[in-house]
Amino acid sequence: MNPKRFCLTSIVASAVLLSTAVCGAQTTQPLALEQRRVFAEELNRLEQSLAQLKATPAERVDAMIFHKGVTWALRYDREFKPADLTLLQQALARGRQRAEALAVGEHPWNTRRGKSVVGYVSRVDGSVQPYGLVVPSGYDPAVPIRLDVILHGSTRPVGMSELRFMSRFDEGDAGEATGPDQPYIELHPLGRVENCYRWAGETDVFEAIEDVCRRYSVDRDRIVLRGMSMGASGTWHLGLKHPDRFVALGPYCGYVDTHRFSETPLPNFVRVGPLPDYQELGLHMLDSVDYAANARMVPAIACIGEKDVFFQAHEIMGEAMRREGMTMVNLISPGTGHVVDPVTHAEQMRRIAGYAAEGIDLRPRELRFVTWTLKYGRCHWLQILGLRRHYARAEFAAKLNGDVLEIAEPKNITRFAIAIAQLPTTPTMLKIESLELPLGETQQAAAEVVVQRLGESWRIVPAEEPRLQPGKRPGLQGPIDDAFTQAFLCVRGTGKPWNAAAEVYSSAALKRFADEWPHYFRGELPVKDDTSVTDEDIRTKNLILFGDPGSNALIAKSLPSLPLEWNRDKLRLGGRSYSSAEHLPALIAPNPLPGGGEHYVVLNSGHTFHEAELVKLNYLLFPRWGDWAVLKAELSDEGSQPLVDRVESAGYFNESWQGPLQPSK
Repeated sequence: MNPKRFCLTSIVASAVLLSTAVCGAQTTQPLALEQRRVFAEELNRLEQSLAQLKATPAERVDAMIFHKGVTWALRYDREFKPADLTLLQQALARGRQRAEALAVGEHPWNTRRGKSVVGYVSRVDGSVQPYGLVVPSGYDPAVPIRLDVILHGSTRPVGMSELRFMSRFDEGDAGEATGPDQPYIELHPLGRVENCYRWAGETDVFEAIEDVCRRYSVDRDRIVLRGMSMGASGTWHLGLKHPDRFVALGPYCGYVDTHRFSETPLPNFVRVGPLPDYQELGLHMLDSVDYAANARMVPAIACIGEKDVFFQAHEIMGEAMRREGMTMVNLISPGTGHVVDPVTHAEQMRRIAGYAAEGIDLRPRELRFVTWTLKYGRCHWLQILGLRRHYARAEFAAKLNGDVLEIAEPKNITRFAIAIAQLPTTPTMLKIESLELPLGETQQAAAEVVVQRLGESWRIVPAEEPRLQPGKRPGLQGPIDDAFTQAFLCVRGTGKPWNAAAEVYSSAALKRFADEWPHYFRGELPVKDDTSVTDEDIRTKNLILFGDPGSNALIAKSLPSLPLEWNRDKLRLGGRSYSSAEHLPALIAPNPLPGGGEHYVVLNSGHTFHEAELVKLNYLLFPRWGDWAVLKAELSDEGSQPLVDRVESAGYFNESWQGPLQPSK
């Protein structure tokens, strides 16, 4: 790396750009044409430098984060403060500096102590996602260290979001930095900016954790999850639904439900009143209060200010824990509002340290777990594989008594797996209420035993039978929005559509998604023509198909196995028939194409919430349609944007993906 070249680049850029800025001005101003030209040229130079590196995207990513930050800033922001111009200049210079280091095989930021910013390439959309790190001065690569995952609070998504976030951690790469005196590394995920760590934001947290574990010696038994405000809500959300992933939770002032939180008396809040049944069901996937019972498996040390306007949120969680027979730890800071009180936070960290010192009990003798969906169906040595009904409470409780695993009658569960090797001792028998299921030597030596409901009884599934049954199963349970938490590919049709109106509507839906995804989920939307989709795409990605069986060849190939009837004249979905000329289906189902069985196929839908919700408040980002919807194929005004969805009906498929979910009795 040539430090003189880096300095010269930085000085030239600064001289040109700052000459047009008003010294000391704090008001926002549009970029002058000359400023934008200079930024574009510098961005192009950085892009060329990155392209010339003999490295994979995963190896270049720590420089690419700066290119991505500047790109998004120039794309989405029209006015900038002088401080923003400084960040743009610094990002371009820092990107060049890291590219030059990588060109000679150096990456000094990986050995620094203190603050730094790095990134990873997301498997969801191939985008570059940054995260912040704080490495303590005493970090020893030979000794696995505790990791604290710290989720940031609410921040409106703008073009400058990445650069402002990264500026909190980027202290340069040169010199010997001194990290803090603390016994843990801090990881600060971006979480795709503003979604309360849901959807791709949830995936972002776990991908960032894996990237840190790749770079540093992390003790996976001592990963703490904590955050303030939206970060606290994300802590409740992720911690209680993945209770075997974290040694302790530290939420500080975070909401736990949708309806009551929306009633907070703040002028910008949008009250969520009565919802259609299918939207109410979808809240059970997101509202962390419904998973309060899982605090038995992961300790939570909550904090909140006595005068916090959101105080009710922790009261709601406390009430839920009491109903589960627990007492919630809720440290209340006297006289404070929606802020972190240093004294209360110190006590929270002291208590977390006690749990972190012990580490996760990876082989608990007793386990109690609650879920409402197979998306969140794993806890230590248990995985729930089938439900009677999604979005109804499912409960599992078991205790190892000697060599007998005693299981209470599972509620709303039809199939589950016990990882025998992860139990503290090997059982010789499973006992479900009074039913005894002996385990033979082969079963005791197996990695896991699968148990299935048989009428009103239970049986151990023979090893030669498939582990999973057709129908909804872990990772293939819906709803539509779940398709965008994994690798996905949008596919546009190139053929002749059956009906012009439906084709116009589906094209508008894809265009809207292509506008919303990069703005609010911070990556380029992956799109291909149907004629360009490869076997590898089908094998590795969820396919999001836009059009009809005439325009999109992959819809035509999938149609015979999808849970709907659709021809040129009639569409039948959800138990009702519609005219194909005026209606279009949106749905999610397992991909029936050869090689696609472990992924989804989606018809004519991106996220079911849109810009109207994305620009407001993150608690509004709940599933709007469920697994399927029938849309009236018309635009409010010809060619107008934004597209307004006219939903004729919507709902969920049953557990076999064969028909609509019937109302509960």
